Amino acid sequence: HVLIEKPVAANKEEAASLINASNKAQKLLQVGHIERFNPAFRELTKVVANEKVVVREARRHSPHPERANDVSVVLDLMIHDIDIVLKLVDSDVKDVKANGVCVISNSPDITNARVEFKNGCVANFTASRISLKNMRKSRFFQKEAYIAVDFLEKKSEIVKISDFHGTDNYAMLIENAEGDKKQIYYNSPEAKSVNAIEEEHIDFANSILHNKVPQVSFKDGLRALKLAKLIIDKVNENS
Repeated sequence: HVLIEKPVAANKEEAASLINASNKAQKLLQVGHIERFNPAFRELTKVVANEKVVVREARRHSPHPERANDVSVVLDLMIHDIDIVLKLVDSDVKDVKANGVCVISNSPDITNARVEFKNGCVANFTASRISLKNMRKSRFFQKEAYIAVDFLEKKSEIVKISDFHGTDNYAMLIENAEGDKKQIYYNSPEAKSVNAIEEEHIDFANSILHNKVPQVSFKDGLRALKLAKLIIDKVNENS
């Protein structure tokens, strides 16, 4: 049984060979997309599980590292957010647009991508490894809802809006151009403090012991790799 760090492989051909080896040996493969075990992500899934995400914006910035600078920032940083989007958006990719710039490295240090899905969802990704500080933030927009997640601080903010028909003088209200009153509900759930790496290893062990699919399966890792490669191809085309 093997826990593989993201990305699962350098290309689809290598990923296929890993799947064949896994099937032949009848052993488990789990992919190390650690943000799935972040308590902020777990709170997020409770909110968006039954609602369609319309727009998703992700920003993942880091100072220039001493390692992993020989690979595209898409595979180094952005792939975390790609995996999260693919987990939340149950739809195939319709279109990809992307641009990137090599500032220090020989591969792009900054990349911006826009991914459209067939169900109408749009995801905007920005990844940079030449920023002055770390940032791991995402925003999700739904019908009458807005969710902000800080994966670094493990915090989330949820704002929901509904039609106001009451008489509560203390209600948070907003009025649109048509004169309709909307009530605003704000919540910042307290996420349970956990060690995400430990949680990931526990899930790996339980998957082995109980012969079940891990929370981040090899199939999940392969989907993230395929979309990451599409983004990298678009960046290369535009370079």
